[in-house]
Amino acid sequence: MNPAARARELGQRAGWEAAAVGRSVRRALAGPGPERDLAVQAIKAAGAAILAWAVAGWWWQAPLALMAPWTAVALVQSTVYRSVRTGVQQVVLIAAGTVLAAAAAGLTGGNTMAAMAIALPVTALLGNYSRFEGQGVYASTTALFVLVYGSFSGFDILHRLLETLLGAAIGIGVNALILPPVHLRHAHESLYRLPGDGAELLRTMAREMEQGYERRQAQEWYTRARRLPQLLTDLHNARMWTRESLRLNPRRRIRRPPGPGLPSTQWDAAWERVTDHLTALTGMLAEAAGDSPRLRPPPDSVLGEVPRLLHALADVCEADAAALTGGAATDDGRGAAGADRDTPGGGRQDAPGGDRGAPGDRREEAMRRAWAAQRRLKARLTEHDDETATSVGGLAAETQRLLYDLDDARPVPAET
Repeated sequence: MNPAARARELGQRAGWEAAAVGRSVRRALAGPGPERDLAVQAIKAAGAAILAWAVAGWWWQAPLALMAPWTAVALVQSTVYRSVRTGVQQVVLIAAGTVLAAAAAGLTGGNTMAAMAIALPVTALLGNYSRFEGQGVYASTTALFVLVYGSFSGFDILHRLLETLLGAAIGIGVNALILPPVHLRHAHESLYRLPGDGAELLRTMAREMEQGYERRQAQEWYTRARRLPQLLTDLHNARMWTRESLRLNPRRRIRRPPGPGLPSTQWDAAWERVTDHLTALTGMLAEAAGDSPRLRPPPDSVLGEVPRLLHALADVCEADAAALTGGAATDDGRGAAGADRDTPGGGRQDAPGGDRGAPGDRREEAMRRAWAAQRRLKARLTEHDDETATSVGGLAAETQRLLYDLDDARPVPAET
């Protein structure tokens, strides 16, 4: 790549990065969300460091006051539990680094180079102990501070430990008492995305099938279906963060975290099966389309029934998404997944006055329509030759398995 082209590419990447930063700033200012949570934690970390310096450097005038803000800023972690755990790790590592450096200096008569040769290998090995996770570097850096500044007398060691404890207390206190982080929102967002994205995929499949789909469209369905398992991974991580964020968190005792309770992990398992069936269904439709299909394409009489079934399944997913968000609709008023319900072939009309009932009632009605469409689809199995019956039978089998697992995926709250 020539220098001019390389410069243009770097300029484009810088522009994309700046645009992404700008979007994050706007989202942080616009309302609650991950960007605002991150900004709050950054401000708290800065405030904890300033407070620690005010106490240790300005008021106490400690000989190595840097240790207090250095520890405080590192302990405003993403959860209160993580702050406490990290604080214990750092205190142990800093104490070990200080003592080892002082011992090495005593053995070498204050020779900095020789003391480093003794202390640093030991502190580096100590820092690699798995129990210390990512905090291990603090043992070596503390030893370096001690040896470079020559502060390894008994008085200096005591001061350093006191400054570290002061910074740890301030960092943990700020994180626990000022807007302590609770990650329940992230779990709710991940929960909503599964049925929401599933509904969008099913609705798109139904609409494009009504118009006569091509292999390119079916391959795009397959690609979208294969992305759904990543949402399950995101949900697993969000559940883990939610549980950890409630441990040792005073906010849990002050008031219950906002939002409806999370469904049990059995819901996750049911949706894992749902995503498997959606992947298999879209893959089969892709193989039954195009100029050289591996499966004989289903006849028009069958493809006329499938969109009704897919629209009904999309309604089921949208009702679940609404239940997981407390029944709230999107800003455009088109239901939980933001999809238009007034589509022919299965999408039902809104009730008069816009009141379409509770998500549970909508779900039951949509499941009834889905099973009725499934029965009509199976009734056509005996109307075709062997090759056509193979594709129709595969279609009927995957949609039936999808129906059963969606029925198991009722979002019944079981956790908070």
